[in-house]
Amino acid sequence: MVTEAAARAAVAAVADPELPVVTIEDLGILRMVSIVDGRVRVTITPTYSGCPAMDVIRSDIRSRLADLGVTEVDVETQLAPPWTTEAISPAGRAKLDAAGIAPPGPRGESPIAVRLSVRCPHCASPDTEELSRYSSTACKALWRCRACGEPFDRIKEH
Repeated sequence: MVTEAAARAAVAAVADPELPVVTIEDLGILRMVSIVDGRVRVTITPTYSGCPAMDVIRSDIRSRLADLGVTEVDVETQLAPPWTTEAISPAGRAKLDAAGIAPPGPRGESPIAVRLSVRCPHCASPDTEELSRYSSTACKALWRCRACGEPFDRIKEH
């Protein structure tokens, strides 16, 4: 019988299908893994309620657990509290940045959010502009660096 820790480790390693450089744990999509009456229960929260990647994530979770010999699996979707970009771990932010995807900055202590610029993940220049509110997926926006000219995706804040 698999332990809760082993089940969580297997599930936490599932890559996000739209952002394969990060895991569902890095993104904060993975909420809970528990074992109840011999069944592994996994709770996940989508980045937004219509996220098309959730079916693939559910399938990948079941596959990872099957590799451990687990056949009794419940994958539950939890919408409240909703996912926000605050759920992205520091490691996840670093992985996104290293892959050329600008992660949202962590919220500060101030109740007034002020964003002066988005730094280019390629050259670190703050001289950037948003080209399109939507990129390859609904959770990303398309930006361009005016300094190096490179386009890049940015995870939307919410």
